[in-house]
Amino acid sequence: MGTPVAEAPATRTPMATATETPTAAPPPTLTLRPTNTPRPSRTLAPTATATPAIVTATAILTVTATSLATAATSAATAPPANLDQPPYQASACSDKYPCNDDVAAWEARIRVPAGFAVSYLARVTGSPTSITFGPDGLLYVATQGGAILTVNSSGEVGTVAGGFTTPTGIAFQPGTSRLYVSSRVLDLNSGGEAQVSAVQGGGASQVFGGIPCCYTGLHSANGIAFGPDGFGYVAVGARADHGEILPGNPNEGQQDQLHPWEASILRFSPDGSVVEPYARGFRNAYDIAWDANGQLFATDNAPDYGPPDEFHRVTPGGEHGYPWYDCGVCFSPPAGVEVIPPLYSFVSHSAPTGITAYLGNQFPGYYNNLFVALWSAFPAAQRIMRFGPGGVGASTFATGFAAPIDVTTGPEGSLYVADWATGIIFQIRYTG
Repeated sequence: MGTPVAEAPATRTPMATATETPTAAPPPTLTLRPTNTPRPSRTLAPTATATPAIVTATAILTVTATSLATAATSAATAPPANLDQPPYQASACSDKYPCNDDVAAWEARIRVPAGFAVSYLARVTGSPTSITFGPDGLLYVATQGGAILTVNSSGEVGTVAGGFTTPTGIAFQPGTSRLYVSSRVLDLNSGGEAQVSAVQGGGASQVFGGIPCCYTGLHSANGIAFGPDGFGYVAVGARADHGEILPGNPNEGQQDQLHPWEASILRFSPDGSVVEPYARGFRNAYDIAWDANGQLFATDNAPDYGPPDEFHRVTPGGEHGYPWYDCGVCFSPPAGVEVIPPLYSFVSHSAPTGITAYLGNQFPGYYNNLFVALWSAFPAAQRIMRFGPGGVGASTFATGFAAPIDVTTGPEGSLYVADWATGIIFQIRYTG
C-alpha cells in the first residue's frame, strides 16, 4: 500500500491498549510503525497439522508478451462518481471528528444514498482489522490488538479468542464453525513469518505457516475467503516495495528473486495439506472476495512512490503487476509474460482494504455488487466504493468515516463497516 495517512480521532474514554504493542500503520497487516525487532511466536493450542505440499496452481493462464504501457492504459481510471465527503468538524475530542462515543454525531456524519440509513451498532477496542458473520449470526471482529471479538444485534461485545499477533483476515469455512485467521508468527521487516490458523471450540491451531512477512510492518498474510471449490484462499503481501533487494544487503536495490508465495493469492486445503499459488503479482492485496458467479476479486496497494492503488478481477495463474511498475528504479516484465491490468485504479495512497460481494436481498438492485473500503484519512478516501456486477462501474456509496478498514454483508442483508481509527461498527440498511 502507499504511505498510510490515517489519523485516529480523539475519544472521551481512551481506547484499550493492545496486548501487543502495534508496529506499523494498518492496511495490509496493520501495525503502527515499522520495526525490525522480532516478537516471540504466539503459542497456540497444539494439534497435529499436515505439512503443506507446495504445488503448482491447477488453473494456469497461458501468457503472451505484451507491453506494460498497453496494460496500464487499459485500466479504468475514472474518478469516483461522487466525492461528497462531509467537511471535518471539531468536537470536544478532535478538530476533525465527533467523539468516538457520540452515537448521534457519527450517525449524522456518515452519508449514504437516498433510501438508506446508518446506525452506530457498537464500538470495539484494539482497532478492528477484519469482520465477518458467523454461522451463529454474530459479527466476528479481528483486532490489531490480537483478539477475536463478537458483536450481537444489540451491540454487545464478547471475546472468542486472543493471543494473535496482528490478525488481519478472518473467514468461516462454509458449513462449519471453524474460523480461519491470518496473523503473524515472527514480525520482522526482512525474514518474518505469517500463518493461517483455525479457531474452534475455544482453541486455535496452526493450519500452515512459512508465509513470507512483514515488509515495513505492513505486508503479511491478509484477507481470507473460501471459494466455490471448498478451498481457502489467502492474500499474501510482497517482501519489498517493488521487488528490490532490501537495504543492508550487498546487492540492495537490485531485483530480488521472488519467494514462491509472496505477492500472491494462495489456495489451500482446509487441513493445510495442500498450499499453492492461485494468482500472482499483488504487491499487498489486503482483502479478497468471491462473487455469485465464482469470480474472485482483490484490492491491492501500489508502491510508495505514487502509482494508483488497484482493484482487480483475479485471473487464475495470471501475473497482475508486481514487481513490474513504471518508475525510474522499477523492473520490466520478462519476455513472454502478460501483465494483467487492474479493473479499476483508485487515487494514489487511498489504501483500498476490505471488499465484499453483496449477496443479500435487502438492497434492491444491488445483488452481486461489490463494495470496497478506502482506508486512508484524506477526503478522497475515507469511503466505501460500489462497483456493479463483474466489477464494472464505480461510484461512492458511503462517506464520512475516519478510516474504514473492512466491509461485510449481514445475514439480514445490511452492510456493515468497521472503522479502524475509531473502533466503531456501522450498520447500513435500506429503508426505502
